[in-house]
Amino acid sequence: MIEITESAGTKIKELLAEQENPSVFLRVGVQGGGCSGFTYGMGFDEEETEQDETFSIQGIKVVIDGDSLKLIKGTQIDYQETMMGGGFTIENPNATATCGCGTSFRTAADAGTPEDCDE
Repeated sequence: MIEITESAGTKIKELLAEQENPSVFLRVGVQGGGCSGFTYGMGFDEEETEQDETFSIQGIKVVIDGDSLKLIKGTQIDYQETMMGGGFTIENPNATATCGCGTSFRTAADAGTPEDCDE
C-alpha cells in the first residue's frame, strides 16, 4: 500500500470535489520512460480493470494496478504549498536511482525503459 499525508489528502479531496462525479477516484501508477526508466502517474479515473487493487486511504478511493504497486509499495505522497505555488511530491523507498528532474526512477530489481534525457 501507499501513504498519503494529511496535506495531500486534503488537497486530493478538494480536487475530487471539483470533479462533481461520485464515480471518480484517484489512480496512482507507474509507466516506463523518463531518464531513469519509470515515471509516476497520478490522476482521476472512473474505470477499473481486473489488474487493479483498490484501497481506502483517508476516505479517498485509491486504485493502483498490480504491476505499479510492486514498484511503489510504501511510497508516500505529500502536498506542499510554497511561495511559488503548490505541488505533490512522491517519496518512493523502492527507488534506487532518480533522474535530476526528479520525475523518473528505477528500482534495484527493475530498470524500466529509460529514454534519452534532455538535461
